[in-house]
Parts: sequence; structure tokens; C-alpha cells
Amino acid sequence: MRRGSTERVTIRDVAARAGVSKGAVSLAFNHRPGVSPATRERIFEAARELGWTPSATARSLSGRRADIVGLALCRPARQLGLEPFYMDFISGIESVLADRSCSLLLRLVHEPDEEIALYKDWWRGQVIAGAILVDFREDDPRVPALKGTGLPAVAVGHPSLTEPFPSVWTDDAAAVAEAVRYLAALGHRRIARVGGPAGLGHSVLRERAFTATLRELGLEETRQIATGFGEEEGARATRSLLLAARRPTAIVYDNDIMAVAGAGVASEMGLVVPDDLSLLAWDDSQLCRITHPTLSAMSHDVHHFGAEVARTLFDVIGGTHTGHRQVPTPSLTPRGSTAPAPRPDAPGPRDAQGRPDA
Repeated sequence: MRRGSTERVTIRDVAARAGVSKGAVSLAFNHRPGVSPATRERIFEAARELGWTPSATARSLSGRRADIVGLALCRPARQLGLEPFYMDFISGIESVLADRSCSLLLRLVHEPDEEIALYKDWWRGQVIAGAILVDFREDDPRVPALKGTGLPAVAVGHPSLTEPFPSVWTDDAAAVAEAVRYLAALGHRRIARVGGPAGLGHSVLRERAFTATLRELGLEETRQIATGFGEEEGARATRSLLLAARRPTAIVYDNDIMAVAGAGVASEMGLVVPDDLSLLAWDDSQLCRITHPTLSAMSHDVHHFGAEVARTLFDVIGGTHTGHRQVPTPSLTPRGSTAPAPRPDAPGPRDAQGRPDA
């Protein structure tokens, strides 16, 4: 087990010879799932060539690390508990981990620097086999901070935001364009959008696609409001849009919680959905199907998305995947909250002060 008289061969040397991560070597020698038969044999061959066996050196890579995947979320705990997206996403991850006898280590953090420090501690302390990185921003600080650590990771987001990490992503720009074109086909000419936080990468991509599609169709440059993903933020943004001198006749929301809140505000202001105002949600959780009227949505199989992220991470750990993987684009599911735009000559609802709305 020595290169020379004083230099000992380590698990890192075996990983380098086989072209995989140290986590993959540990998985192979502990007979854990997550490594293909061909990769496992390549690891064994590299170990034989170097004269390395899983002695105390190999066992120093904790067995817990091969069984645990890390996920840090920079979100308030209360919001996480209410947001259907992450509940479905995590359940998809867990469905794959359960099949492989692995566990998810979930931690909530307050800022990106805390998240970076946490991942470094987990990896240095041999706590996790790999990580799932979410909620990418433009020029995300996690990219330069983590790319040189050797941490096997999968990013959830468009490749333009996540390089050099392999990513799993959906074409949000195409989905936004479909949503706007659908509403335009119903005759809507004033279409607004209530989006997520301005700094989030997917919010930026959706905002740009929304503006580009409006221009392409020759529609008004209607307002887009960046806000949080919660009920109160969605209600506040909707109220602001509906109090405008030229209120929109349709609103697209970045998640279903905000859309449900928007429907409540419309009712509060004397508007009938969809006769006076069409609403279109995102992700299409059960909330969209139990609200009255039922919410039209850009449907996205979030459970499948989470499962695909987990499967991709195991491929990265095993050294069999380093590229990007696109999952199906969210697609339109029309329901009761969208309808043709009100006729210009139709009697309109009254505004919050009881005056006829323009």
C-alpha cells in the first residue's frame, strides 16, 4: 500500500486513478448502491494496481457519509412548511434515497455565506456523500466557493446559472412564453406577473421571457412585481396591480400560494374570476384543484423533478454523470380561473372606492 518507502497510497489516489470521487470509492468498497457495475470494477482495478485495500485508511471515510445526502435551504421555516413545491420536491428526493437505503440531511440557513460554510463543514467532516444545491442566483457566490472543494453536487437550475456544477433544470422561459401566448389567445392585452424574489435566477429568467413574449405579441408592457413566495406577499402584489389606473385583465403567478391569495384579493375588490380577471398559477399543486374556481396552472411534476435530481446526484457520486439534464417543461393545464378577456364595452366592476373601473 505504498507508492515508495515513505508515501502511503490513500483513497484519494484510488479515486484519482479511477476517475471518480472519494465518495464513489467508499460506496464501491462498502457495497452500497449508487455506483454502476462498470464503475465499481474500474475502482477495484485501480485499487489493485495501486496495492490499496480498505483498511483503517478507507474506514476513515465514515460509512455515514456514503449514506447521507445534504440539502441546505435559505428560506424561513414557516414558509417552507406552507409551500407545496418543496414538500413535493423533497418527497421525490426521498423516494430515491429510500430505495438506496440513504437519508437526507436537511438544514435551513439564513444567508448564502452560512450555507457555504455548512456544506464545507459537512464535506470536510465526512458527513455527506454529496449535496443538492437549490435557489441559484445570478453570479451565485456558492459556485466559486464550492467548486474547488471536491464536493459531489447537483445544482437545481438553468446551466447558465450553475456552471461548473452539473444541473437538473426545466425550461422556465419556454413555459412563461406559453402562458403569455395562451392568455393573449383568449384576448387579454393587459397581462401582469407576480414573480418570486428579484435575485433568484429562475425569477430573472421568467421575467425576461415574459417581457420578450409581450413585445413579440405587441402587447402592453404590463407590470411585473417581484416579491416573496408567501400568501401575504402575493396578496399585497395583487392588490397593487388591481388598484392601478389600467388594471390587468390577467395575472400570471410564480407559485400557487400567491395565486390562491390573488383570487382572494380579487373577490375582496368585487372582481369575479374568471369573468373580470383571469389567474394562472405555477407548479400545479393540490391547492390549484381544491380552490374555487379551480386554478389554471403551468403544471410541473415536482415529485419527478426531485427524484431525477437525486438519481443524477448518485450518478455524479459514482463518476458516471457530469453534464446537465433537462426534465419536462411545465405545460399548460387550463381550468376554471382563465377565460376570454372582458369585452371593452362590457359593464366593468367597481373599484375599491365604488367608482366604475376604467
